[in-house]
Amino acid sequence: MKKLYIVGIGPGAENMMTMEARCVLEAADVICGYTVYVDLIKKQYPDKEFFTTPMRRELERCRMALTSANDDKTTAMVCSGDAGIYGMAGPILEMQEQFPEVDVEIVPGITAAISGAAILGAPLMNDFCVISLSDQLTPWDVIERRLRAAAAGDFAICLYNPMSRKRPDHLAQAARILLEQMNPLTVCGWVRNIGREDTEKKLLTLEELMEEKVDMFTTVFIGNSHTRNLFGRMVTGRGYEI
Repeated sequence: MKKLYIVGIGPGAENMMTMEARCVLEAADVICGYTVYVDLIKKQYPDKEFFTTPMRRELERCRMALTSANDDKTTAMVCSGDAGIYGMAGPILEMQEQFPEVDVEIVPGITAAISGAAILGAPLMNDFCVISLSDQLTPWDVIERRLRAAAAGDFAICLYNPMSRKRPDHLAQAARILLEQMNPLTVCGWVRNIGREDTEKKLLTLEELMEEKVDMFTTVFIGNSHTRNLFGRMVTGRGYEI
């Protein structure tokens, strides 16, 4: 069978990869992925053939993976976190009709919303939403509408892709939009390099978040009206009377 696996490898640490993901990568002949993500696992699989592309060549990468599988090589496309959350599962499934003989299977992974939340405490204990601040594929006016809707609904919010060299003001703009409806003292937090040796974290308020400088390897968490800082942990109340 011509087989392509789309594998979520989690945040990068070997012990945060699922057993299913490990088994699939062990069985694969070829591992494809964004260069940064492949470098996280390359030493663990020295006997594999690797196909990589840099950022912004995602569709080329997907075609490489499907072509490899179509050539009867068991292939794994790796994505950070979960492959179905801002990963390559969607584009590959959209492209699959061009490779009708390839069977595609998606292997879930631990996304940054989950792994980052565990480091900060329990910020996502009730209803929450995930919003990417990258406007590379989503227009900024759409992102603004989603931020306002999340604030109006009193959701806890997890922000992916909060800032980059080309988007230095997006996090500040997002905080400013949320402050239209949210308390400036709303508890927030961020985690950088989740699951790696140089993991960093910080708790702060929504007002302070406007001045914060982070990067693309950072995940930002914004609490709702029931989120508190409990002894240095970000905790969103579920509604239990304790």
